[in-house]
Amino acid sequence: MEEFKKLGIKREILEALKELGFEHPTEVQEKAIPEAFKGKDIIAGSATGSGKTLAFGASIIQNTEKRKGIQALILTPTRELANQIKKAMISFAKVRPVKIIEVYGGVQIEPQIRRLKTAEIVIGTPGRVLDHMRRRTIDLTNVKTLVLDEADRMLDMGFIDDVEKIMSNCPKNKQTMLFSATISGLLGHVIKKHMKDPVKISAESMVDPKKLKQIYYDVPDGLKFSLLVHLLEREKSDLVMVFCNTQRNTDFIEKNLKLQGIQALALHGGYSQGKRNKTMEKFHAQNFHVLVCTDVAARGLDIPAVSHVYNYDIPNDSKDYVHRIGRTARAGKEGVAVNILGARDHDNFGRVLRDNDVEVPREKAPFIKKVEVKREESYNRSHKSKFSKRPRKNYSRRR
Repeated sequence: MEEFKKLGIKREILEALKELGFEHPTEVQEKAIPEAFKGKDIIAGSATGSGKTLAFGASIIQNTEKRKGIQALILTPTRELANQIKKAMISFAKVRPVKIIEVYGGVQIEPQIRRLKTAEIVIGTPGRVLDHMRRRTIDLTNVKTLVLDEADRMLDMGFIDDVEKIMSNCPKNKQTMLFSATISGLLGHVIKKHMKDPVKISAESMVDPKKLKQIYYDVPDGLKFSLLVHLLEREKSDLVMVFCNTQRNTDFIEKNLKLQGIQALALHGGYSQGKRNKTMEKFHAQNFHVLVCTDVAARGLDIPAVSHVYNYDIPNDSKDYVHRIGRTARAGKEGVAVNILGARDHDNFGRVLRDNDVEVPREKAPFIKKVEVKREESYNRSHKSKFSKRPRKNYSRRR
């Protein structure tokens, strides 16, 4: 804890960090936390898994005063990320409790309105925060710190105007901290207009490229799903994430994996917030083996113990590929990123390789039995998975 203490973190939060198992600060924490305590505006180039929540959360919790209104606003692109940040912030503030709430769409607004009356830290998506502003149910006049987390993703999702309106309605003398994997031209406009002499910080992800194996298979379109099933049944894996580009394909893959006896859950923006929360709880608890998801739903989520990432669809945006494969090979563990290419995936995959200046070796496709797929809505939900009998332990992975 001595290293965290040197960053300026006080005893109350240090006790919580010790209980949570924190031992050494990550690079972004070491660089950002002292600047945050000085009240500096911060631009941090930091990917998922780098420890950024504590990087901005420590100073917010330590400087929040009881019964002084909303003093910190944290904007995030997705509901899941808002939930994740809230849980982390509450755990950091365990010994020094402050009132932390999240606000996002897809759920009833009335309970949020009630909680906002006594809130001191708010984590929210831009659309719902703006909705509260229009209703005059959120008071931003006492905000001392504004955080834009996953800022590049918020812009990609079309939140630029909402974010600017929110920033303009916060006090001019506020501290602004921006965390983003990339800094685009639009973000440059936001920085120039709304930030004061920001300190620039660059930090690496916790992903270890030496421990990340990337491969691709090239198969006929009619064998993509069959290959996925073959690999999932034979790989020695822990938790697995399967990425699709659309909600429709996500549901299709999940349902057909279940028909093959594979424990799978789907996660995408078309589900209700309650269902999305339950899905993440089950996956975190490792009650299910495979999470089939879209980029929007999974962006920013910190999911430990992911040993394999499968790109069933190659993303249209090369940046999304980096975020996807960054879910594995974290915190010193090995990981595998598998790309399954059909005829329609070659253009996107070529763009991924060029834009990210990376070489991914081709793996020879094994002999696989074609699996019949069903597109009907009805399927056997009670079918038990082969994975459910597998003992919970770490497996050595085949190379």
